[in-house]
Amino acid sequence: MSNTARPDFSAAPQAVLLAEGVVASATASLIDLGGIDANQVLAYDLAHAAAAVATARGILEYGALGELEARTAGAFVAEVLVDLANRTLGRERDWGVGRDWLAPAAEFVAAYRDPAFLADLAGERAPSHLDADFELVRETFHRFAEEKVRPHAEHVHRTNGDIPEEIIEGLAELGGFGLSVPEEYGGFATGGESDYLGMVVATEELSWGSLGIGGSLITRPEILTRALVYGGTEEQKQHWLPRLASAETLAAVAVTEPDYGSDVAGITTTATRTKGGWLINGVKTWCTFAARADVLMLLARTDPDRAKAHRGISMFIVEKPRGDGHGFLFAQDPAAEGRSDGPGRLEGRPIDTLGYRGMHSYELAFENWFVPDANLVGGEGGLGQGFYLQMQGFENGRLQTVARAIGLMEAAYQAAFAYAEDRKVFGSAIIDYQLTRVKLARMAVVIQACRQFSFQVARLMAKGEGSLEASMSKAYVCRAAEWVTREAMQIHGGMGYAEEYAVSRYFVDARVLSIFEGADETLCLKVVARRLIEESKNL
Repeated sequence: MSNTARPDFSAAPQAVLLAEGVVASATASLIDLGGIDANQVLAYDLAHAAAAVATARGILEYGALGELEARTAGAFVAEVLVDLANRTLGRERDWGVGRDWLAPAAEFVAAYRDPAFLADLAGERAPSHLDADFELVRETFHRFAEEKVRPHAEHVHRTNGDIPEEIIEGLAELGGFGLSVPEEYGGFATGGESDYLGMVVATEELSWGSLGIGGSLITRPEILTRALVYGGTEEQKQHWLPRLASAETLAAVAVTEPDYGSDVAGITTTATRTKGGWLINGVKTWCTFAARADVLMLLARTDPDRAKAHRGISMFIVEKPRGDGHGFLFAQDPAAEGRSDGPGRLEGRPIDTLGYRGMHSYELAFENWFVPDANLVGGEGGLGQGFYLQMQGFENGRLQTVARAIGLMEAAYQAAFAYAEDRKVFGSAIIDYQLTRVKLARMAVVIQACRQFSFQVARLMAKGEGSLEASMSKAYVCRAAEWVTREAMQIHGGMGYAEEYAVSRYFVDARVLSIFEGADETLCLKVVARRLIEESKNL
């Protein structure tokens, strides 16, 4: 460590307060200018700014834990202020601020943005400050990711292969599928803070192993689990939750439709009553893991009155055989079940993607696919409640996506740091160059800030709060993952573009994060900006 002067961290809270004032001014301006629809660019930028500022607020407490923590936190706060200044530049009137709004924090920003300070920070990784129990969780899942997931990651990516069964079986043995299943139903959840934190820590480590065949494996059962715990009947909980916890039953989520992505209220897939159950007709798309899954968590319109929008949608657990990863076609024989309906049909067409391979995504076509009454989530009381049940699962899914992004960023950072130490250019290792060191320091700072905020959001969600924070965290972290993996790839130079190095996989995998679990634009406009306006009006 060099003798570079240490900036004064005591000014960080005021700097964050200044940034929060800009967010508040922009929110008031958005209202005055006519709202979100008339000012989508302002609303979108405001949502991302608010997400960054919330992450900065979240790291202040961490910065008080030690000198290295303070340097890390201060560098991140400065990063956020610079980003906020870039967003307001030339549009001060829309944001409701003056051109010199940053002046009170100018010295703070200059100190923490100083290249010499950042270069000195490179390689100095501040601790996560998890307690011993969660460190054990981290070590356990890290070891599994290193020994069982990583050896298969490149092969699956390059061949667009399937997730090896040994990974699924091994993760089941670790209890990875039962992290959110209550203990009374065969899982490990006790109803406290540890449930959410444990899920975040485990997901980050699995995603460090691989986003496609590691961290994402437990996301879909997690979403269905939360929906069942929130609104399932006792019989449904007794039947499905133990099976989800043990991985006897693996789940996929069928919500998105070709013409209705994040606009769930507009879905057209129907569920029509028949003897003993329902007939599903329609098309779903981007149903990830659908072939290997044993059940689909499906949203369908049970009320033909389209004017009821999301209030006419219900949730079903749709059972199906396991299919081939490269496409499948299943048929049902109604006569065998004593029904006179036409034959049921379910076809899955694979959608090839540039990254995030192993999970496989599908377009699903349902034709008179029969689902028994017992699989209507919530029973008769669940009619019209599908949208709300889904949101219970998806809010936690957003937090889990945050953890997936952090694990992916950590893998990219570690790869870049190791390469920078080994690679020599013009007679020196590239890690000895200031530009490389600053890149690595900024990457590490962003990763730690995102990690600490994910812990805070997990604690909030354990108390039944944190819905807005989970959405903001996803918006910020997923964009950050694109930047971190891009910088990691750049540090590798030409070899970063070669499939010989895993960093090329990290880069293409990161791109999906801002698309799934709520597309970035929809998340920012329909959730974050809207909630900011609502909270502003309630002040």
